Amino acid sequence: MTEQLSLSQARLLALGGQGLTKSTKPSSVLETIDTMGVLQIDSVNVFERAHYMPLFSRLGPYDKTELDNLHGGKHPTLLEYWAHEASFIRTEHYPLFGYRMEYNQRGSRARYEKWAAENREFLEWIKNEIRTRGPLAGGDFEHERAERKGSWWGWSDVKRALEFMFMYGEVVSGGREGFNRLYALPEQVLPARVRNKTEDPIASRKKLLLKAAKAHGVGTAADLADYFRMNAPLAKKLLQELVDDKNLIATQVEGWKEKAFILPDTQVPKEKPVGTTLLSPFDPLVWFRPRTERLWDFHYRIEIYTPEPKRVFGYYSLPILWHGQIAGRIDLKNDRHSKTLLVQSAWHEPGIDPTALAKDLSKHLAQAAKWQGCKDIELKKKGNLSAALSKTLG
Repeated sequence: MTEQLSLSQARLLALGGQGLTKSTKPSSVLETIDTMGVLQIDSVNVFERAHYMPLFSRLGPYDKTELDNLHGGKHPTLLEYWAHEASFIRTEHYPLFGYRMEYNQRGSRARYEKWAAENREFLEWIKNEIRTRGPLAGGDFEHERAERKGSWWGWSDVKRALEFMFMYGEVVSGGREGFNRLYALPEQVLPARVRNKTEDPIASRKKLLLKAAKAHGVGTAADLADYFRMNAPLAKKLLQELVDDKNLIATQVEGWKEKAFILPDTQVPKEKPVGTTLLSPFDPLVWFRPRTERLWDFHYRIEIYTPEPKRVFGYYSLPILWHGQIAGRIDLKNDRHSKTLLVQSAWHEPGIDPTALAKDLSKHLAQAAKWQGCKDIELKKKGNLSAALSKTLG
């Protein structure tokens, strides 16, 4: 590997790391998750929930039950934890996050222990309910403290306790019913080899940084730290130690101010990237927006929380990956009642041929509609790609 990478080489490495080139394209749901290392979960369900989308982006139409069957129950293949945000990870990787259970950016361990000391009897009651009745959702508990309150996102004391215990490993995910997380005791879900395994806090962080480097292909310290939401200054120090130990190579990418890191055996993919696919806002390829801008000069923000009159691209626009470029964005909605895929706006980036993009995108939208059980595609003529897309959608 050369000491300096061109921007086009960095793009290919990024796509290859995420299974988005022809030679790295995964062939199953589990292989896809192994490639990414983590699969973020999000509640927004305008087109499809976030954890199903990256799999579609890499596999095309697939059976969503293949993912559903990998988590939940006893000794699951996948487990949910705060790996990036709430995410699915390999169950055997759960001990790598033991350091986070001692201190989590969402609240210090000391804060929890103070609250727990004041509510010990209540917490033991919750655990006993789970022990007796099996994995339970937050709404399954009957207690005067199970009523929602105005503070803490409207959480009840039961939900607050469950989230605290989930964060610090006293309860774990027992799967999901619909979109509701089930809470279980570790012994109800985890095999003994996972429950009993402890990881050195520094060594585990280094392992996660190496996983991030593999999934990124190439990334700066900020990129790699964000992948598993690690403290940035500490990550920078550990990355240098990994370079000193020859587990990583420091390199420079054309146009990047900060140095980047790659694995020693990294090879730039020689074949072309996948043709056309849609990306979730929470896809690992684009979830760290500064990196997306550095790689593709693509400024991307979801506008869910932007008042409608101020939205530019739409409520939930999805980036369009087209032959290795992020060529545009499209605002999709699945109208499940009428079984219609609504294209609420479509945009191409400067310098992109709208006719060529629309031709490929229309085929991909037909696949997406079928995957979602939609019988029709309805296009609203909004956005600089909509005119070309209206011709190709027919």
